Amino acid sequence: MSLPLPAPPVPPPLKCLPPTVTGLCARGREKGGYGRWQPHGCCSPEADVTYTERAVAAAATAPMEAREPLRELRQALRAVLARVREGEPGEGREAFELPRFWDALGQTFKVTSQEATKLSLAFSRPSLTSAEDCQKLSEDVQNAILAVATVYYWLPKGQGTTLRKMVRDATTEVVEGMIQLTETILSAPLESLSQEQLISTGGVWEACEQVSNLPRDNQAAVVSTLTACLGVVKDALEEMEHALVEGQDPYSDIMEDEELGFRGNRDTYWSEADRKLLSSCMGLMKASKACLKKVLSVVKAYGKADSPEQIAQLDDVADIANEISPSVDELALSMYPPMNQLAVRLNAAKLASVLKKVLEITKDKNKKRIVGMKTETNTFNTFMGLEIQMASHVCPPSEEGWVQFLTGAVDHNMNKIKNFTQHQI
Repeated sequence: MSLPLPAPPVPPPLKCLPPTVTGLCARGREKGGYGRWQPHGCCSPEADVTYTERAVAAAATAPMEAREPLRELRQALRAVLARVREGEPGEGREAFELPRFWDALGQTFKVTSQEATKLSLAFSRPSLTSAEDCQKLSEDVQNAILAVATVYYWLPKGQGTTLRKMVRDATTEVVEGMIQLTETILSAPLESLSQEQLISTGGVWEACEQVSNLPRDNQAAVVSTLTACLGVVKDALEEMEHALVEGQDPYSDIMEDEELGFRGNRDTYWSEADRKLLSSCMGLMKASKACLKKVLSVVKAYGKADSPEQIAQLDDVADIANEISPSVDELALSMYPPMNQLAVRLNAAKLASVLKKVLEITKDKNKKRIVGMKTETNTFNTFMGLEIQMASHVCPPSEEGWVQFLTGAVDHNMNKIKNFTQHQI
């Protein structure tokens, strides 16, 4: 009698291997081949749908994750911009060397321009930039901008506040341009090079290139400032002269309103009394132009930036000269009809005061106090010191004639304005 055969062993339950892009797990491919679904869980149509949804979601979030370093970069650049605008220069232990400063600043601007190009190209290619690549690009950009800001802080105030302001403005423009480029990339469609991105990239290039045009010392910086002021005053004077040539109506170049018809409002015309006042106001504006031209010429010819005293004198000239163009603009605006003669008088007096101060600073001696002794009482402190006078180096005695002439011209026109408007007081 034969014994019964033992029952075959029960195979262990199948475990699914990681799914593949085909939708079948590896075991399903081994058992049933491609295109046939197996009975175990992960190889069912329902499981494949779930996996596909996960894959699509992961593909959608990948670009967003890749751009996350750019958002962090934008915040870091904004922090650098705030420090550049508000920060003060540090006092280095080493002696400051102006040529070395310009070499370093030019190099950092060049590197920043290159990093802007790399960043822009990376986000304009069809292939997606990975999160790791984006992180590396962002770090390189941030390091380049930090280098620009660091070199800017090398420049001490002793080299001139006018020069330092121009370098600060150039540095600020570079940082602002890089922030704009970052924001443009973040807002642009994926894997595309938009017109806005091209413009932003070019803006960074242009900002970096201007380092070669910056003045190299405070004398050149003040010359640049005076030239800009003179240009504004020339434009205001030419505009006013053009309005006067037009005749009785300075608004003649403005088209008539279709609904209101012909502009017959008398407030758009100058009266005879207004025109008498205008003549003296124009004389004051012409004196402003002549003043800036002469000051600019002597600063070019005699201005130096070899000592702290000379640098400080140049800064004083630039600071007060910067007030001329806005004062001219205010006077010109008040001269248009309907004219308020009292407002014209006040604006003219303000301009005359600024002009006389410019002439005084250009010519007069600068006082410098040296404290010799300090005594104290119960109610107040008494300082005993000496005052010495240092002649302004930008206006030697041979140039003082035109200073006196322009001072007289300012007084003459201002006195006439006062006489014409005396009845308004």
